[in-house]
Amino acid sequence: MIQDFSFTDGGRTYTCSKRERSSADGSTSWWWFDVSGDKQRYAPFRAVSEDTELSVRYRVVSYYDDLMTRRGLPLAPFRR
Repeated sequence: MIQDFSFTDGGRTYTCSKRERSSADGSTSWWWFDVSGDKQRYAPFRAVSEDTELSVRYRVVSYYDDLMTRRGLPLAPFRR
């Protein structure tokens, strides 16, 4: 398994770390990441044995870019 790492993409610096959390079936590892300029920390997916630094980078950037796109959309009006 790969270790914690950082990288830069699109002017943002991403810091990725794998953390274990207890679960009913034992320990499960999750990829957590921080992004420069964003106070939120994210853990959108589990770590798997097939992970490479490149595959995690791709998933992290794809997730964050999609999140930023969704945040930029106008809110739908509330209907009852």
